[in-house]
Amino acid sequence: MSTMPAQHGHSEACCNLPPVVSKGYEGKGVYEELGGYNSYVTGPKDATRGIISIMDIFGFFPQTLQGADILATSDKDNKYKVFMPDWFKGEACPIEWFPPDNEDKQKKLGSFFEKHTPPSVAKQVPDYFKAVAAKYPEITTWGIMGFCWGGKIVSLVTSSDDNPFKAAVECHPAMVDPSEAEKIKVPLLMLASKDEPVEDVKKFEQNLTGPKQVETFDDQIHGWMAARSNLEDSRVKEEYSRGYETVLKFFAKYV
Repeated sequence: MSTMPAQHGHSEACCNLPPVVSKGYEGKGVYEELGGYNSYVTGPKDATRGIISIMDIFGFFPQTLQGADILATSDKDNKYKVFMPDWFKGEACPIEWFPPDNEDKQKKLGSFFEKHTPPSVAKQVPDYFKAVAAKYPEITTWGIMGFCWGGKIVSLVTSSDDNPFKAAVECHPAMVDPSEAEKIKVPLLMLASKDEPVEDVKKFEQNLTGPKQVETFDDQIHGWMAARSNLEDSRVKEEYSRGYETVLKFFAKYV
């Protein structure tokens, strides 16, 4: 396992992560209707930086909410407000369907993905962003991040001509497509797990033409920073924390 060095110009002490809660986490944020979507909103009132967070397919899970709160509270020098919309309108994928190890689960997951394709959601992100930015005009600079399915959406949004975000983060992204990287011009951080195809991750990194940082957490599963994270496992908790610290250092440099 590699360890992440400090980003140039930022000390290792830039972030003060709170102790990670292993089980029963309760979010510190509130829920707001923004752009037609129920959204989890967390962060200080005087934040001038914003993050649109694209959840995985499992919805408002405690591990994912805790991650949003970590981003919103851990960097005292760079204050963020984090917005996480529910693209599924209250009908997220039941986590019991994963892994899809029988025909019934496979059919249900297939139907879910047909209804919620990454391209269809990516097309909605610019309008959602405009709605949020209009309500929070004090936020003047924005980043985007996504988990699993959401990581794919980040690739699609940031490779489009009307991308409004200054920097992007993909955590254990699904459906990694190196060809999309060629069109991404903003700084991008990818934190891969052991489950993403190694060659696809490598080619994606090679095809990025802007500032980039790619790391594979070799002993972590697809989903370790979001809903599928088993934070009662001390190693998972350690890498969950290191993942979010890495994200904070990246956003501190580029957002």
